[in-house]
Amino acid sequence: MADTPQNHPTACLALADGTLFYGRGFGATGETIAELCFNTAMTGYQEIMTDPSYAGQIVTFTFPHIGNTGVTPEDDETNDPVAAGMVVKWDPTEPSNWRSNGELSDWLAARGRIAIGGVDTRRLTRAIRQQGAPHAALAHDPDGNFDTTALVAKAKGFSGLEGLDLAKDVTCAQSYRWDEMRWAWPEGYVRQEAPKHKVVAIDYGAKRNILRCLASAGCDVTVLPASATAADILAHNPDGVFLSNGPGDPAATGEYAVPMIKEILNTTDLPVFGICLGHQMLALALGAKTVKMNHGHHGANHPVKDQDTGKVEITSMNHGFAVDSQSLPEGVVETHVSLFDGSNCGIRMADRPVYSVQHHPEASPGPQDSFYLFERFAEHMAARV
Repeated sequence: MADTPQNHPTACLALADGTLFYGRGFGATGETIAELCFNTAMTGYQEIMTDPSYAGQIVTFTFPHIGNTGVTPEDDETNDPVAAGMVVKWDPTEPSNWRSNGELSDWLAARGRIAIGGVDTRRLTRAIRQQGAPHAALAHDPDGNFDTTALVAKAKGFSGLEGLDLAKDVTCAQSYRWDEMRWAWPEGYVRQEAPKHKVVAIDYGAKRNILRCLASAGCDVTVLPASATAADILAHNPDGVFLSNGPGDPAATGEYAVPMIKEILNTTDLPVFGICLGHQMLALALGAKTVKMNHGHHGANHPVKDQDTGKVEITSMNHGFAVDSQSLPEGVVETHVSLFDGSNCGIRMADRPVYSVQHHPEASPGPQDSFYLFERFAEHMAARV
């Protein structure tokens, strides 16, 4: 009897503890080694794969219908996928969506990203939750030839994300302007033609939709690389400074980001707003500490409480490190907390318009629960003029 996709595995996921998962490969062929995480979102797989915050990670999707709505360039958060690989329960079917102009498998293959289907993602997710985010090797070979001993050894040899500055790998090479606003029916993406506030956004791995939200809030956005100095920023004479999301260990990126932020805080009264890694960078600059989480927060259903208003926002999250709320110094207020585990999700300076959040307000699973953060940033810039 000839081999079929059902009895002939073409992909293998090997964990550092020796656990093996076999399945059907799609996308690119080859191998990749990374940290394995899981994401509970029911939509947005293309945005997740192109979110620079997923650098160094293979994403397990807990929702089974991944790829069924195809792909479209409008949903890319950066030029190419940044996540190292994809793990799903069911193979993608033929796309069925009016916005689709391609198939997920072809899209991944063209961009060198490996995926595996047919995996018991429930079992895998439970293992990640119980044991922490493991190091893993993912291989796709149409002939099904796998050296599992070597794959496990490669997973064991992965250095992990602690101590890694990945922002330098995903940041822009040079500065650029951004004026595209959020998608709206029926026009789609339109340009900001009457900006009121000049913002410098530091790109630690910025998602396009964050920049769109800034533009929609009335901002003229100039994006600078992660290595930008305070002098580089102030040369643009901004009304405010934005610190973007990004991947890796915040303490490593903080080696050069924290001195810049401290100088901005010590020499100007500019409003400062940070998201995700930008939140962690601001916290470090204010004297707090960050810690590696067991398995992190990755999904679009995370309830976060605004401590100032008592309101609960349904948010999108993607982070494996968190700000230690016990380390917040005097004068820094905790503004948001996760209702899943009580971890810190936001801070602000008590006497200045300087604040940040851990979640992603631009992803809008609420759908607009957190957009007020961009509007608040604009209001603070307007008040300063």
